[in-house]
Amino acid sequence: MSSATPAAAAPDTVLVVDFGAQYAQLIARRVREARVYSEIVPSTMPVEEMLAKNPAAIILSGGPSSVYEEGAPTVDRSLFEAGVPVFGMCYGFQLMAEALGGRVDNTGAREYGRTALTVCRPSSTLFEGTPAEQSVWMSHGDACSAAPEGFAVTASTDVVPVAAFENDERKLYGVQYHPEVMHSTHGQQVLEHFLYRGAGLSPTWTTGNVIEEQVEAIREQVGTRRAICGLSGGVDSAVAAALVQKAIGSQLTCVYVDHGLMRKGETEQVEKDFVAATGVQLKVVDAEERFLTALKGVSDPEEKRKIIGREFIRVFEQAQAEIIAEAGESGEPVEFLVQGTLYPDVVESGGGTGTANIKSHHNVGGLPEDLEFQLIEPLRKLFKDEVRMVGQELGLPEEIVQRQPFPGPGLGIRIVGEVTKERLDLLRDADAIAREELTAAGLDREIWQCPVVLLADVRSVGVQGDGRTYGHPIVLRPVSSEDAMTADWSRLPYDVLAKISTRITNEVRDVNRVVLDVTSKPPGTIEWE
Repeated sequence: MSSATPAAAAPDTVLVVDFGAQYAQLIARRVREARVYSEIVPSTMPVEEMLAKNPAAIILSGGPSSVYEEGAPTVDRSLFEAGVPVFGMCYGFQLMAEALGGRVDNTGAREYGRTALTVCRPSSTLFEGTPAEQSVWMSHGDACSAAPEGFAVTASTDVVPVAAFENDERKLYGVQYHPEVMHSTHGQQVLEHFLYRGAGLSPTWTTGNVIEEQVEAIREQVGTRRAICGLSGGVDSAVAAALVQKAIGSQLTCVYVDHGLMRKGETEQVEKDFVAATGVQLKVVDAEERFLTALKGVSDPEEKRKIIGREFIRVFEQAQAEIIAEAGESGEPVEFLVQGTLYPDVVESGGGTGTANIKSHHNVGGLPEDLEFQLIEPLRKLFKDEVRMVGQELGLPEEIVQRQPFPGPGLGIRIVGEVTKERLDLLRDADAIAREELTAAGLDREIWQCPVVLLADVRSVGVQGDGRTYGHPIVLRPVSSEDAMTADWSRLPYDVLAKISTRITNEVRDVNRVVLDVTSKPPGTIEWE
């Protein structure tokens, strides 16, 4: 975007200024949950560019820096003098305090995690209708010890005298904690008070708006040309394909790559259910031998992801050539590749402001540098539950919309060790048993997903049929999550776990042990690789 002519934001847009926060996108999501449209902008964007977007309100995110640290992100005081309602959170709160003449000190009084907050002005704009004592989520070292002139202090903690303040006349508000996380018990209510009461916004934005905006943007981008979509059978690619098809219709061809890394029944579901639901043009490519050959001898998870990403693109390019040849000389070129990339994919691949590369997703960090397609990623700024809502709005069937997440690289990253056809078949059988029993127990909606992992390079001694065995362990990884940014292991009933374990060790060859992963995220990721 040119700094000379910044694009105007949509009406009633809230800008979330990202100061390198872990939760910047979560803030934007919480705003959307309040049915107000939001966009994220980097803290490096000049204030005049932010204001040129004509935002209805601005939220300053948290961040890992100290306001007094050399080179720390900052914000020009003019932002607070523009008449736009502003809400500072954590680091953003401290920036507002410091810029407007308040005092921020490194007192050594750090607060991390759950903290008791005392509301001293219960009728204030932010806190009216919330308890005088409430639990909030803190993560800070510095603290605001004096509010700027003209600001009313509205809350405090045992160690921080100014944990929240507001100036209704100037429409400036701030809290030291993170209202966007679930651990802040009344955080969403406080955020909505800022949006509705402080900024005077109305809750009118819906997933229907997402569809309308993306359809318009896709039509403008593609024109009369054509696109292909990498369809995996998962909810992300299915919703992306349905959204793009709504925009350009028969100009889209979906390509399903059967790379041999799918679960049981995956190919049949795509060929039957998705095509029946959407009427999309589908091209199925049998590429199992190609992928297994490329993965031969490879155990490193990062290398696996990059290989799978590279081979996906090569197959799409082959499909592109075939589609062009089928259309003949009069056909429009195939220039676009549709992907179901979500925001958590971008963050974990190092694509967020100030974020580390945790692992390369095949559709982000795993793409080859010589990519010839222009990408269409209509879901790139959405979380999984938002994608499901878009899918429902588009009329996709429940069995597709509510399908548990499954990674694009498939079972290739659920085998710890080299990927071979024999190991894939073994894992497919174990995974199918786990899915069958979870469905039979009615637990599909209670867990986010349950990766089943084969520890291919590990063996353990067991006893089966009165004889010694030396087989592989299978790991069950049931997790509960709201957005895949954080997760906790699901407390499944023991009888369900016992049935899954018994069936796998009885029915799947070379497996003599089933173990349960009880690690949260962080420190672990949802997938093992």
